[in-house]
Amino acid sequence: MTWVDVAAGSDFPVENLPYGSFSTADRSARIGVAIGDQVLDLAPVLDDPVFAEATLNRFIALGRPRGKEVRARITDLLTEQRHRTRVRPHLLPRSEVTLHLPFEVADYVDFYASEDHAANLGRMFRPDQAPLTPNWKWIPIGYHGRAGTVVVSGTPVVRPSGQRRAPAESAPTFGPSRRLDIEAELGFVVGPGSELGEPVPLGRAPEHLFGVVLVNDWSARDLQSWEYVPLGPFLGKSFATSVSPWVVPFDALEDAAVPPPVRDPEPLPYLRGDADRGLDVALEVRLNGEVVSRPPYGRMYWTPAQMLAHMTANGASLRTGDLFASGTVSGPEPDQRGSFIEMSWNGTQPLCLPDGTTRAFLEDGDTVTITGRAPGRGGVPIGFGAVAGTIRPAVASAAGDGARPTTR
Repeated sequence: MTWVDVAAGSDFPVENLPYGSFSTADRSARIGVAIGDQVLDLAPVLDDPVFAEATLNRFIALGRPRGKEVRARITDLLTEQRHRTRVRPHLLPRSEVTLHLPFEVADYVDFYASEDHAANLGRMFRPDQAPLTPNWKWIPIGYHGRAGTVVVSGTPVVRPSGQRRAPAESAPTFGPSRRLDIEAELGFVVGPGSELGEPVPLGRAPEHLFGVVLVNDWSARDLQSWEYVPLGPFLGKSFATSVSPWVVPFDALEDAAVPPPVRDPEPLPYLRGDADRGLDVALEVRLNGEVVSRPPYGRMYWTPAQMLAHMTANGASLRTGDLFASGTVSGPEPDQRGSFIEMSWNGTQPLCLPDGTTRAFLEDGDTVTITGRAPGRGGVPIGFGAVAGTIRPAVASAAGDGARPTTR
């Protein structure tokens, strides 16, 4: 039990202790942990300059054993009354700090790990074929994204422009996306790196995995559908990917580990082992404050350890600060779909909102907020905070057509 006043149901009880980067009006960015509605400034209470850094990279590079030591020390500081007088001055109201991107993103990879999501898209776009492609249950499919456009929650998202061609059009046109979408995901942050040419076995994946963030992989479906054959996502994805400001350590999620789903066919040997564990995380997606979906992460087909093992199977190296995301989290029910392309069934079944409006895809001014909850130590629920973004109109392009409103 912590001596800090933490409201019942808070995302950040002492069982959580996620790390983030924050600044105050009088001091630049440094590292803290969230506890209730406050932030503990770590550098002065731990007397460790690694926490005076603006990002977590130096700390997470030290590995899980060091992470466990620090976590135990912070827990002691916040639960033992004898530390109260010394620690109290370094607790700051969360409402009075500015949160930043918590780690410098080295590389960004996005996977496609939900069978429900992949099957839904298959049914939409390949109705006369099997929903899943022949390789889907053999390999964790993914693509490399753009690390430089990963942004912290709250950063506005400018509607992207690019080439798009509607089915009835004979040629592509250039302009703002007309089918702007979200993808509700979890992201996994890499701590220690690995050597080029040396795959990371599945059993060693936990040594490299530091923590978990919420991810919104914003997607321009019309740009994506025109450009993705034959090489995959490009401008339809690279304009922005939002992450939550708090990194929940895997050490806080031990009670959220769940067995993976039954796989048929059985994965190849390099994708099997005791580290193949899923996570029981309940996501919630809100559009302009209204809940539109509750995707269940526990149903994901491929697990974080499998994704990491496959990502390095060819000898690709890991770097501290690498981020890889799960891909859209969806469940079998209509209210569990993690993207608007699924919720509206490719625009044919628009959502009806409480104010009487409808949405197939996002309009300028829309705000999307994704939250998540999981069981923490002793079954105490913990949260991830939120990842939110508001859509701003497209910027006028050299072609002169980027400033027109696009709300179709």
